[in-house]
Amino acid sequence: MSSPTRRHTALPKARILIEALPWLVRHNGRTVVIKFGGNAMVDEDLKAAFAQDVVFLHHAGLRPVVVHGGGPQISAALDRHGIVTEFKAGLRVTTEEAMDVVRMVLAGQVQRELVGLLNQHGPLAVGLTGEDAHTITATRHRPEIDGEIVDIGRVGEITGIDTGAIEALLADGRIPVVSSIARSEDDGHVYNVNADTAAAALAAALGAETLMVLTDVEGLYEDWPRSDEVISRLTASELERLLPELSAGMVPKMEGCLHAVRGGVTTARVLDGRVPHSILLEIFTDEGIGTMVVPDAPEGDAE
Repeated sequence: MSSPTRRHTALPKARILIEALPWLVRHNGRTVVIKFGGNAMVDEDLKAAFAQDVVFLHHAGLRPVVVHGGGPQISAALDRHGIVTEFKAGLRVTTEEAMDVVRMVLAGQVQRELVGLLNQHGPLAVGLTGEDAHTITATRHRPEIDGEIVDIGRVGEITGIDTGAIEALLADGRIPVVSSIARSEDDGHVYNVNADTAAAALAAALGAETLMVLTDVEGLYEDWPRSDEVISRLTASELERLLPELSAGMVPKMEGCLHAVRGGVTTARVLDGRVPHSILLEIFTDEGIGTMVVPDAPEGDAE
């Protein structure tokens, strides 16, 4: 009598791989722009998991582009230099003196560390800043706060994107890692650009399928602080209606998502970067995590 089929302990792994199959097929060859930020930037285990996820996407046939800021690292460096910093309208006021530190931290510290983590898995990542090859150009951003135009220093508003250098790296099988600083054609100065905004602008210009924004919350909450229920999916118009009610820190992220889907990106997602491998969970599982923003349905189509 033949023995019963042995139950293999690895079977759940096979089921997970099969679940990923339709998503692998769907995303193959597509560009995905990932904004790296929040707690994932400072926790060693989360940083390592992030690098593994990005390299996995690359080897799974996607074309990942990483855009990063460096809020915690910039704050720490400014403290070390004795430079006091403040925020207005959710953006860091950046003096001439502070800009030198911002540039040094983003291009010389955060980017180098991220490139190093990715390149532990092979000669894949190449770092560049928005200054390089005019990838991002900007002008001085003067936000309106309580009806008044406010000067927040060397903070840039994006005026142009040139994807040539990034496209060349992608065509060469590399993973571009972009620091969110830009040079102005108006005055030649270098500006600090919000990384959420930069990631969204690059996603639209690259014709990316997906923009993913890593943050320190689970997603967009339905009725914060009264409820911690996360909105799993909403349209561009629904998001636009919600924007005035959002906290200052979430506004650039959600405005970025709105800009991306209105600019032709198929989906924009806000993910909890505190969850290890959140990128893989979002892209390759049926459930997904976080909040997904999609374009409005064409006129006459049902939602």
